[in-house]
Amino acid sequence: MPFIVVALVAVLTTDVLLLTQPDVSFEAESLRATPKQSLLAEQRSEPQPPAQTAQPVAPLDKLYKPHLFVLTSKPFTDELLRKVAKVSGVQALELADAASVTLDGKRVQTLAVDPSTFRSYTPKVTASSDALWQNVAAGDVAVSFVLGNDGGLPLHSRVSVGSAGQLRIGAYATTGFGAVDAVVSKETGRTLGMPRDNALIVSAPKADSSELRKKLQRVLPKGTQMALVNPVLPQPQQKVTQNNWPAGSLMTGEQLTVALKAAASKLGRPYVWGAEGPDSFDCSGLVQWAYAQAGVRMPRVTHQQWVTGPQVPLAQAQPGDLIFWRHDPTNPDYISHVAIYWGDGKMLHAPRTGDVVKISPVSTRNLAGVVRISPAAAAKVR
Repeated sequence: MPFIVVALVAVLTTDVLLLTQPDVSFEAESLRATPKQSLLAEQRSEPQPPAQTAQPVAPLDKLYKPHLFVLTSKPFTDELLRKVAKVSGVQALELADAASVTLDGKRVQTLAVDPSTFRSYTPKVTASSDALWQNVAAGDVAVSFVLGNDGGLPLHSRVSVGSAGQLRIGAYATTGFGAVDAVVSKETGRTLGMPRDNALIVSAPKADSSELRKKLQRVLPKGTQMALVNPVLPQPQQKVTQNNWPAGSLMTGEQLTVALKAAASKLGRPYVWGAEGPDSFDCSGLVQWAYAQAGVRMPRVTHQQWVTGPQVPLAQAQPGDLIFWRHDPTNPDYISHVAIYWGDGKMLHAPRTGDVVKISPVSTRNLAGVVRISPAAAAKVR
Protein backbone atom coordinates (compact mmCIF):
# COMPACT_ATOMS: atom_id res chain seq x y z
CA MET A 1 0.00 0.00 0.00
CA PRO A 2 1.64 3.24 -1.06
CA PHE A 3 1.78 6.03 1.40
CA ILE A 4 3.95 9.09 1.25
CA VAL A 5 5.37 10.98 4.19
CA VAL A 6 6.66 14.52 3.73
CA ALA A 7 8.85 15.76 6.58
CA LEU A 8 8.35 19.50 6.96
CA VAL A 9 10.23 21.28 9.74
CA ALA A 10 9.07 24.78 10.66
CA VAL A 11 8.27 27.11 13.55
CA LEU A 12 5.06 29.03 14.16
CA THR A 13 5.42 32.81 13.77
CA THR A 14 3.11 35.74 14.36
CA ASP A 15 2.33 35.92 10.64
CA VAL A 16 0.79 32.44 10.59
CA LEU A 17 -2.30 31.21 12.39
CA LEU A 18 -2.73 27.48 12.88
CA LEU A 19 -5.50 26.26 10.61
CA THR A 20 -7.84 24.67 13.13
CA GLN A 21 -11.06 24.51 11.11
CA PRO A 22 -10.40 22.69 7.83
CA ASP A 23 -14.04 22.60 6.81
CA VAL A 24 -14.37 26.37 6.94
CA SER A 25 -13.04 28.02 3.82
CA PHE A 26 -12.96 31.64 2.73
CA GLU A 27 -13.51 31.89 -0.99
CA ALA A 28 -14.88 34.09 -3.74
CA GLU A 29 -16.55 32.82 -6.87
CA SER A 30 -16.96 34.47 -10.26
CA LEU A 31 -19.24 35.09 -13.18
CA ARG A 32 -16.45 36.87 -15.02
CA ALA A 33 -14.87 35.44 -18.16
CA THR A 34 -11.65 33.47 -17.81
CA PRO A 35 -8.58 35.75 -17.68
CA LYS A 36 -6.64 36.05 -20.92
CA GLN A 37 -3.35 35.01 -19.34
CA SER A 38 -2.49 31.33 -19.03
CA LEU A 39 -4.16 29.76 -16.00
CA LEU A 40 -1.35 27.31 -15.51
CA ALA A 41 2.27 28.25 -15.10
CA GLU A 42 4.87 29.33 -17.56
CA GLN A 43 8.42 28.48 -16.62
CA ARG A 44 10.05 31.23 -14.56
CA SER A 45 12.50 33.33 -16.51
CA GLU A 46 13.77 35.64 -13.78
CA PRO A 47 16.75 34.62 -11.58
CA GLN A 48 15.94 32.76 -8.39
CA PRO A 49 16.77 34.30 -5.01
CA PRO A 50 20.02 32.84 -3.71
CA ALA A 51 18.29 31.66 -0.50
CA GLN A 52 16.19 29.11 -2.38
CA THR A 53 17.44 26.45 -4.77
CA ALA A 54 14.68 24.64 -6.61
CA GLN A 55 14.94 20.86 -6.58
CA PRO A 56 13.83 19.04 -9.73
CA VAL A 57 10.20 17.98 -9.53
CA ALA A 58 9.50 14.33 -10.28
CA PRO A 59 7.26 13.59 -13.28
CA LEU A 60 3.61 12.82 -12.62
CA ASP A 61 3.29 9.09 -12.00
CA LYS A 62 -0.21 8.27 -10.78
CA LEU A 63 -3.28 10.26 -9.79
CA TYR A 64 -4.89 9.67 -6.40
CA LYS A 65 -8.33 11.07 -5.68
CA PRO A 66 -8.42 12.62 -2.18
CA HIS A 67 -11.37 11.68 0.01
CA LEU A 68 -10.54 13.02 3.49
CA PHE A 69 -8.58 16.05 4.65
CA VAL A 70 -7.35 15.53 8.21
CA LEU A 71 -5.96 18.20 10.53
CA THR A 72 -4.30 17.72 13.92
CA SER A 73 -3.04 20.17 16.52
CA LYS A 74 0.29 18.30 16.78
CA PRO A 75 2.53 16.81 14.08
CA PHE A 76 1.67 13.36 12.77
CA THR A 77 4.13 10.76 14.04
CA ASP A 78 5.33 7.73 12.08
CA GLU A 79 3.42 5.51 14.50
CA LEU A 80 0.19 7.43 13.90
CA LEU A 81 0.66 7.32 10.14
CA ARG A 82 1.12 3.55 10.26
CA LYS A 83 -2.16 3.22 12.18
CA VAL A 84 -3.98 5.29 9.57
CA ALA A 85 -2.41 3.33 6.71
CA LYS A 86 -3.68 0.05 8.22
CA VAL A 87 -7.32 1.19 8.31
CA SER A 88 -9.34 -0.82 5.83
CA GLY A 89 -9.89 1.01 2.55
CA VAL A 90 -7.00 3.48 2.79
CA GLN A 91 -5.04 3.40 -0.45
CA ALA A 92 -2.60 6.32 -0.16
CA LEU A 93 -1.62 9.12 2.21
CA GLU A 94 0.08 12.47 1.69
CA LEU A 95 1.45 14.50 4.59
CA ALA A 96 1.69 18.29 4.45
CA ASP A 97 1.72 21.48 6.51
CA ALA A 98 -1.43 23.59 6.89
CA ALA A 99 -1.84 27.14 8.15
CA SER A 100 -3.74 30.34 7.53
CA VAL A 101 -1.22 32.73 5.97
CA THR A 102 -1.51 36.48 5.38
CA LEU A 103 -1.34 36.85 1.58
CA ASP A 104 -1.84 40.34 0.15
CA GLY A 105 -3.56 41.29 3.41
CA LYS A 106 -5.97 38.32 3.21
CA ARG A 107 -5.99 35.33 5.51
CA VAL A 108 -5.57 32.43 3.08
CA GLN A 109 -5.69 28.78 4.06
CA THR A 110 -2.45 27.38 2.70
CA LEU A 111 -0.67 24.05 2.32
CA ALA A 112 3.10 23.59 2.21
CA VAL A 113 3.83 20.45 0.22
CA ASP A 114 6.37 18.36 -1.64
CA PRO A 115 5.52 19.28 -5.26
CA SER A 116 6.79 15.91 -6.53
CA THR A 117 4.25 13.91 -4.52
CA PHE A 118 1.40 16.28 -3.73
CA ARG A 119 0.69 16.93 -7.42
CA SER A 120 -0.74 13.40 -7.65
CA TYR A 121 -3.64 14.42 -5.38
CA THR A 122 -4.77 17.42 -7.43
CA PRO A 123 -7.14 17.59 -10.43
CA LYS A 124 -5.56 16.22 -13.62
CA VAL A 125 -5.13 19.56 -15.36
CA THR A 126 -3.24 20.87 -12.31
CA ALA A 127 -1.28 17.68 -11.68
CA SER A 128 -0.08 17.47 -15.29
CA SER A 129 1.60 20.90 -15.41
CA ASP A 130 5.34 20.37 -14.91
CA ALA A 131 5.96 24.13 -15.11
CA LEU A 132 3.44 24.81 -12.37
CA TRP A 133 5.06 22.45 -9.88
CA GLN A 134 8.58 23.48 -10.82
CA ASN A 135 7.61 27.09 -10.13
CA VAL A 136 6.15 26.11 -6.74
CA ALA A 137 9.40 24.28 -5.97
CA ALA A 138 11.30 27.44 -6.97
CA GLY A 139 9.38 29.57 -4.45
CA ASP A 140 6.17 30.65 -6.18
CA VAL A 141 2.72 30.35 -4.62
CA ALA A 142 -0.06 28.70 -6.61
CA VAL A 143 -3.48 30.10 -5.69
CA SER A 144 -6.96 28.85 -6.45
CA PHE A 145 -8.76 30.22 -9.47
CA VAL A 146 -11.40 31.86 -7.29
CA LEU A 147 -8.81 33.61 -5.10
CA GLY A 148 -6.76 34.77 -8.05
CA ASN A 149 -9.59 35.68 -10.41
CA ASP A 150 -12.03 37.20 -7.92
CA GLY A 151 -9.70 38.06 -5.04
CA GLY A 152 -7.69 40.45 -7.19
CA LEU A 153 -4.37 38.59 -7.34
CA PRO A 154 -3.14 38.86 -10.97
CA LEU A 155 -1.22 35.93 -12.35
CA HIS A 156 2.57 36.38 -12.10
CA SER A 157 2.24 39.43 -9.84
CA ARG A 158 4.10 39.68 -6.54
CA VAL A 159 2.15 39.91 -3.31
CA SER A 160 3.13 40.59 0.27
CA VAL A 161 3.20 37.72 2.78
CA GLY A 162 3.03 39.39 6.18
CA SER A 163 6.53 40.32 7.34
CA ALA A 164 8.06 37.46 5.32
CA GLY A 165 8.45 39.54 2.16
CA GLN A 166 6.78 38.76 -1.15
CA LEU A 167 5.79 35.74 -3.20
CA ARG A 168 5.07 35.53 -6.91
CA ILE A 169 1.65 34.22 -8.01
CA GLY A 170 3.02 31.39 -10.13
CA ALA A 171 -0.28 29.87 -11.25
CA TYR A 172 -4.02 29.69 -10.82
CA ALA A 173 -4.19 26.05 -9.85
CA THR A 174 -7.12 24.86 -7.79
CA THR A 175 -6.08 21.93 -5.65
CA GLY A 176 -9.56 20.45 -5.42
CA PHE A 177 -9.69 21.00 -1.65
CA GLY A 178 -12.44 23.47 -0.81
CA ALA A 179 -10.64 24.54 2.35
CA VAL A 180 -7.33 25.34 0.62
CA ASP A 181 -6.70 28.37 -1.59
CA ALA A 182 -2.91 28.45 -1.82
CA VAL A 183 -0.02 25.98 -2.14
CA VAL A 184 3.68 26.57 -1.56
CA SER A 185 6.67 24.26 -1.30
CA LYS A 186 7.79 22.90 2.04
CA GLU A 187 10.88 25.12 1.86
CA THR A 188 8.74 28.23 1.36
CA GLY A 189 6.50 27.04 4.18
CA ARG A 190 9.50 27.08 6.48
CA THR A 191 10.21 30.72 5.65
CA LEU A 192 6.57 31.53 6.44
CA GLY A 193 6.77 29.74 9.78
CA MET A 194 4.10 27.17 8.99
CA PRO A 195 3.62 24.36 11.54
CA ARG A 196 4.93 21.00 10.41
CA ASP A 197 3.19 17.74 9.55
CA ASN A 198 -0.25 18.74 10.83
CA ALA A 199 -2.29 17.88 7.71
CA LEU A 200 -2.96 14.54 6.07
CA ILE A 201 -4.70 13.78 2.78
CA VAL A 202 -6.33 10.35 2.57
CA SER A 203 -7.22 8.55 -0.64
CA ALA A 204 -9.68 5.69 -0.17
CA PRO A 205 -11.64 5.19 -3.41
CA LYS A 206 -13.33 1.93 -2.37
CA ALA A 207 -14.41 2.97 1.13
CA ASP A 208 -17.58 4.75 2.24
CA SER A 209 -16.07 8.11 3.23
CA SER A 210 -18.42 8.67 6.18
CA GLU A 211 -17.67 5.22 7.59
CA LEU A 212 -13.96 5.73 6.99
CA ARG A 213 -14.07 8.96 8.94
CA LYS A 214 -15.62 7.11 11.89
CA LYS A 215 -12.86 4.49 11.76
CA LEU A 216 -10.14 7.12 11.65
CA GLN A 217 -11.66 8.96 14.59
CA ARG A 218 -10.99 5.84 16.65
CA VAL A 219 -7.25 5.83 15.88
CA LEU A 220 -6.51 9.57 15.70
CA PRO A 221 -6.01 11.86 18.73
CA LYS A 222 -8.97 13.59 20.33
CA GLY A 223 -9.69 16.92 18.68
CA THR A 224 -8.54 15.81 15.22
CA GLN A 225 -10.69 17.42 12.52
CA MET A 226 -11.68 15.77 9.25
CA ALA A 227 -13.39 17.16 6.17
CA LEU A 228 -14.83 15.05 3.35
CA VAL A 229 -13.33 15.69 -0.09
CA ASN A 230 -14.86 14.00 -3.15
CA PRO A 231 -16.79 11.76 -0.74
CA VAL A 232 -17.58 8.17 -1.67
CA LEU A 233 -21.13 7.59 -0.41
CA PRO A 234 -23.58 4.70 -0.70
CA GLN A 235 -25.97 4.93 -3.65
CA PRO A 236 -29.47 6.03 -2.56
CA GLN A 237 -32.28 3.54 -2.99
CA GLN A 238 -34.23 6.07 -5.05
CA LYS A 239 -33.43 9.34 -6.73
CA VAL A 240 -33.74 12.18 -4.26
CA THR A 241 -36.08 14.90 -5.53
CA GLN A 242 -38.12 17.64 -3.95
CA ASN A 243 -41.19 15.41 -4.10
CA ASN A 244 -39.78 12.65 -1.92
CA TRP A 245 -38.23 14.87 0.73
CA PRO A 246 -40.06 14.60 4.08
CA ALA A 247 -42.96 16.99 4.58
CA GLY A 248 -41.85 20.19 6.29
CA SER A 249 -38.17 19.68 5.47
CA LEU A 250 -37.89 22.73 3.18
CA MET A 251 -37.85 26.40 4.16
CA THR A 252 -41.18 27.98 5.01
CA GLY A 253 -42.55 31.00 3.15
CA GLU A 254 -41.87 33.15 6.19
CA GLN A 255 -38.24 32.01 6.35
CA LEU A 256 -37.75 32.69 2.64
CA THR A 257 -39.16 36.19 2.99
CA VAL A 258 -36.82 36.97 5.90
CA ALA A 259 -33.77 35.64 4.02
CA LEU A 260 -34.60 37.57 0.84
CA LYS A 261 -35.20 40.81 2.74
CA ALA A 262 -31.92 40.32 4.61
CA ALA A 263 -29.99 39.79 1.37
CA ALA A 264 -31.67 42.79 -0.27
CA SER A 265 -30.71 44.98 2.69
CA LYS A 266 -27.07 44.50 1.66
CA LEU A 267 -27.44 45.72 -1.93
CA GLY A 268 -24.52 48.00 -2.76
CA ARG A 269 -22.20 46.56 -0.12
CA PRO A 270 -18.72 45.76 -1.46
CA TYR A 271 -17.52 42.32 -2.44
CA VAL A 272 -14.49 41.32 -0.36
CA TRP A 273 -12.90 37.91 -0.76
CA GLY A 274 -13.46 35.91 2.43
CA ALA A 275 -15.92 38.41 3.94
CA GLU A 276 -18.97 37.14 5.85
CA GLY A 277 -20.67 40.44 6.62
CA PRO A 278 -22.26 42.48 7.89
CA ASP A 279 -20.59 45.25 5.86
CA SER A 280 -18.92 43.28 3.05
CA PHE A 281 -19.34 39.81 1.56
CA ASP A 282 -18.14 37.21 -0.85
CA CYS A 283 -20.79 35.15 -2.65
CA SER A 284 -21.14 32.26 -0.20
CA GLY A 285 -20.65 34.56 2.77
CA LEU A 286 -23.70 36.57 1.66
CA VAL A 287 -25.78 33.38 1.40
CA GLN A 288 -24.70 32.19 4.82
CA TRP A 289 -25.42 35.56 6.45
CA ALA A 290 -28.80 36.14 4.79
CA TYR A 291 -30.19 32.69 5.62
CA ALA A 292 -28.88 32.91 9.17
CA GLN A 293 -31.25 35.87 9.67
CA ALA A 294 -34.07 33.39 8.94
CA GLY A 295 -32.73 30.88 11.44
CA VAL A 296 -31.18 28.59 8.82
CA ARG A 297 -27.68 27.35 9.57
CA MET A 298 -25.92 27.28 6.21
CA PRO A 299 -22.39 25.93 5.69
CA ARG A 300 -19.76 28.48 4.72
CA VAL A 301 -18.57 27.62 1.21
CA THR A 302 -20.19 27.00 -2.15
CA HIS A 303 -19.42 23.32 -2.59
CA GLN A 304 -21.01 22.70 0.82
CA GLN A 305 -24.03 24.89 0.08
CA TRP A 306 -24.55 22.86 -3.12
CA VAL A 307 -25.70 19.86 -1.03
CA THR A 308 -28.12 21.66 1.30
CA GLY A 309 -31.31 20.44 -0.37
CA PRO A 310 -32.87 18.82 -3.44
CA GLN A 311 -32.01 20.04 -6.92
CA VAL A 312 -34.76 21.52 -9.06
CA PRO A 313 -34.79 22.58 -12.75
CA LEU A 314 -33.93 26.21 -13.42
CA ALA A 315 -37.35 26.62 -15.06
CA GLN A 316 -38.94 25.73 -11.70
CA ALA A 317 -36.73 28.00 -9.58
CA GLN A 318 -38.53 29.96 -6.88
CA PRO A 319 -37.37 33.06 -4.97
CA GLY A 320 -34.97 31.96 -2.25
CA ASP A 321 -33.56 28.97 -4.15
CA LEU A 322 -29.81 28.94 -4.67
CA ILE A 323 -28.20 28.90 -8.13
CA PHE A 324 -24.71 27.45 -8.62
CA TRP A 325 -22.04 27.59 -11.32
CA ARG A 326 -18.82 25.79 -12.24
CA HIS A 327 -16.49 28.53 -13.53
CA ASP A 328 -13.10 27.16 -12.51
CA PRO A 329 -11.18 25.95 -15.59
CA THR A 330 -8.48 24.41 -13.39
CA ASN A 331 -11.06 22.14 -11.73
CA PRO A 332 -14.18 21.99 -13.94
CA ASP A 333 -16.19 19.88 -11.46
CA TYR A 334 -15.76 22.39 -8.63
CA ILE A 335 -18.76 24.49 -7.56
CA SER A 336 -17.30 27.99 -7.68
CA HIS A 337 -20.13 30.55 -7.47
CA VAL A 338 -23.53 30.86 -5.81
CA ALA A 339 -26.39 33.36 -6.09
CA ILE A 340 -29.86 33.71 -4.57
CA TYR A 341 -32.72 33.44 -7.04
CA TRP A 342 -34.73 36.66 -6.80
CA GLY A 343 -37.51 35.81 -9.24
CA ASP A 344 -38.45 36.91 -12.76
CA GLY A 345 -35.17 35.57 -14.19
CA LYS A 346 -33.00 37.61 -11.81
CA MET A 347 -30.54 36.74 -9.06
CA LEU A 348 -29.05 38.55 -6.07
CA HIS A 349 -25.34 37.92 -5.51
CA ALA A 350 -21.90 39.23 -4.59
CA PRO A 351 -19.93 38.85 -7.84
CA ARG A 352 -16.20 39.61 -7.43
CA THR A 353 -13.52 42.03 -6.20
CA GLY A 354 -14.29 45.56 -7.40
CA ASP A 355 -18.04 44.90 -7.56
CA VAL A 356 -20.91 45.11 -5.08
CA VAL A 357 -23.89 43.05 -3.95
CA LYS A 358 -26.47 43.49 -6.68
CA ILE A 359 -29.40 42.04 -8.62
CA SER A 360 -28.54 40.78 -12.12
CA PRO A 361 -30.09 38.62 -14.84
CA VAL A 362 -29.46 34.91 -14.30
CA SER A 363 -26.53 33.66 -16.38
CA THR A 364 -26.67 30.10 -17.70
CA ARG A 365 -23.01 29.97 -18.71
CA ASN A 366 -21.35 27.11 -16.77
CA LEU A 367 -24.57 26.63 -14.79
CA ALA A 368 -24.34 23.71 -12.35
CA GLY A 369 -27.92 23.72 -11.08
CA VAL A 370 -30.48 25.02 -8.63
CA VAL A 371 -30.95 23.88 -5.03
CA ARG A 372 -34.01 24.33 -2.82
CA ILE A 373 -32.80 24.66 0.75
CA SER A 374 -33.66 22.19 3.49
CA PRO A 375 -32.68 23.66 6.88
CA ALA A 376 -32.22 20.15 8.34
CA ALA A 377 -29.93 19.10 5.48
CA ALA A 378 -27.99 22.36 5.63
CA ALA A 379 -27.31 21.95 9.36
CA LYS A 380 -25.74 18.52 8.76
CA VAL A 381 -23.25 19.59 6.09
CA ARG A 382 -19.63 19.68 7.28
